[in-house]
Amino acid sequence: MKKQVEQAVILAGGMGTRLKPFTNNNPKPMYPINGVPFIEHLVLQVKKIGIKNIVILLGYLPQKVINYLGTGEKYGVKISYDITPESYDTLDRLIHAKEKLEESFLLMYCDNYCPIDFDSLVNNFYKHKASIELSVYDNIDLYTKNNVFVNSDGLVITYDKSREDKSLNGVEIGYAIVKKNVLDLEYGSNRNFSKAVFPKLVSNKGLFATVTSHRYYSIGSFERMSLTDEFFKPKKVVFLDRDGTINKRAPKACYIEKAKDFIWLSGAIEAIKMLNDNNIITILITNQPGIARGNLTIDDLNKIHDKMQSDLAKAGAKIDYIYYCPHNWDDGCLCRKPKPGLLYQAQKDLSLNLTECVFFGDDERDMEAAKAARVKGILVGEEYSLKDAVTDYLRGD
Repeated sequence: MKKQVEQAVILAGGMGTRLKPFTNNNPKPMYPINGVPFIEHLVLQVKKIGIKNIVILLGYLPQKVINYLGTGEKYGVKISYDITPESYDTLDRLIHAKEKLEESFLLMYCDNYCPIDFDSLVNNFYKHKASIELSVYDNIDLYTKNNVFVNSDGLVITYDKSREDKSLNGVEIGYAIVKKNVLDLEYGSNRNFSKAVFPKLVSNKGLFATVTSHRYYSIGSFERMSLTDEFFKPKKVVFLDRDGTINKRAPKACYIEKAKDFIWLSGAIEAIKMLNDNNIITILITNQPGIARGNLTIDDLNKIHDKMQSDLAKAGAKIDYIYYCPHNWDDGCLCRKPKPGLLYQAQKDLSLNLTECVFFGDDERDMEAAKAARVKGILVGEEYSLKDAVTDYLRGD
């Protein structure tokens, strides 16, 4: 029988003082992003991952959220509410709502958004026999300060809300599968859920984490609001492999080393123009180990790509962004396909939602990278060209 979590609980009761003056007259979850309150994005995410039972825990100006979301019928979900005083901290809100909670539920914060891999989170929750399975951002880009240390088995060894421990290696981002029975433990006077519960579970080896490299987005403060706005802007994005997808591959163990060696595959220019004409952002993703091996320089690579862009310009087309891995096969980098590092680099640079992107490539390594980043991978080749694949993609096939 498939393990399931069928309820989402959203903590949305705080006063949001960092968003003043907006929160002088509005609760934080109602902050507008891309034309709708942020909490609507969360409700739609919950629906997308297959949960239809949502409990929202409110405190400050609750009626504004209730009036907007209603029963959830317009979203195809069922929304209920639990209202507590503004002064309540997060643990008190959860305990107050306890009778409405299922034995295991997805807990979310009302100010963070990340396209988490919900199935992996649930599977790991059961595999680890966890009391709580956190979602943790790996924070390799030092986007913010770390607050957890997760070992290679997914066990959370340290939780430090003060973020002062130098050994920390990730950030808890506000999505967790929680066993309701953790609310039955004794926590004394500490009424903040994470500060009270997480350290206790660390000591009991009951706190685990599923780590993601996909950046999360927040309305917790104004500092990163522009990134959140950009993330939610409607956009279509396609990633393209290079050699074997848009141009002829070099012979085995050789590289495209000069601009004259870059020879287009039939229909590739037309395919890229079709993407451009449909306002689709087009990003090139390519391994270039010849740089590390001394076969070509970065200047040589730039000249190859200048020639590529010049050919495209003659047809009224372009590649919008180019990402390449210069490392050798065994350098252990994070960016060489089949690792997904280049996809994540583009995600962060451009505030993309990778789960809504597509990657066209001719090699299984491309497809592995796509799968690892939860990008839809489409394999092309001699029998199914890039032009064929783009034509089908644009038709919605």
